[in-house]
Amino acid sequence: MSAQEASMLGAIGLDERAERLYTDLVVHGAGAPDELASRCGTGGAETRAALAALAEHGLIAPQREGSARYSAAPPTVALEALLTGRRHALRQAELAAAALAEAYRTAGGDGGHGDLVEVVAGRDAIGHRVAQLQAGAVEELLALVTGRYDVVRADATGAETAAVERGVHYRVVLERQALDRPGAAAALFEAMDREQQVRVVEEVPTKLIVADRAAALVPLTEGAAGGEPVALVVRAPALVRVLTVLFEQTWEWAHPLGRDDEAVTVGAAPAGEPDGVDRRILALLLAGATDQAAANQLGLGLRTVQRRISRLMSLARAETRIQLGWQAHRRGWVPD
Repeated sequence: MSAQEASMLGAIGLDERAERLYTDLVVHGAGAPDELASRCGTGGAETRAALAALAEHGLIAPQREGSARYSAAPPTVALEALLTGRRHALRQAELAAAALAEAYRTAGGDGGHGDLVEVVAGRDAIGHRVAQLQAGAVEELLALVTGRYDVVRADATGAETAAVERGVHYRVVLERQALDRPGAAAALFEAMDREQQVRVVEEVPTKLIVADRAAALVPLTEGAAGGEPVALVVRAPALVRVLTVLFEQTWEWAHPLGRDDEAVTVGAAPAGEPDGVDRRILALLLAGATDQAAANQLGLGLRTVQRRISRLMSLARAETRIQLGWQAHRRGWVPD
């Protein structure tokens, strides 16, 4: 880890040595360069460079004019001024990015839709887009992983680790063949340790990444036989919704993966098929029967019928009875 990466105040341009020196001045009071070097365990040249950086940021000043001793500026004043400046700079960068995006759409000559679907070719370019999706995710990242050719090695850029540390929730569905890869168990245990949810199915329909249900990446080709892979980055809301539904349907039928000491365990799929009683309840509901009438005809209690209907709606991912009926026909739970 570099000094800049280790600094908690790196966002305002301070490296670890400068931050340690400023903290020492805040806690222990003023000091001369040699004294501060001794207190902070740094060399003289490093201490002088850190003092120069702190002075440039307005965080320290000589105790009095001509003094060789430095004291810290009050953190509530000095740091807030720096943070305000950084916030302003970030806001200006956001405005510039919006202007560039508008210029990109205009230059595309396609009515402003040029950035809704982007074709990306080559492993490096695709890897960069994957890292961008993870770096930009705020809440959730969904992924389907095949057992075929790897376009991007898992967390090759560190973007996944950074996203998890920010609180991004990961849900991943693996193709069973992916479990046969060397090192698959170790990678799964690492993901589980970070509280990522992982499931497995016999075969996933395609590789897929969806970030915050706002952007997705899906391959057009896998790059087999020495060819370069090609992928689509999709930001068109309707297409992203379709790809999200594809993930959710795959997730619904996948088996959760767990851990037993050093072995991977596979649990029962949370989804399932309705039993005979469920199917008769569905048939009665579709024929227009009320919950109570269905309970009477089947010799069941009303609450039992309602619990079964609630489970069926969850199983079908239906929010209304009408959606449940449509899903029941689509899935073949009732005769046409």
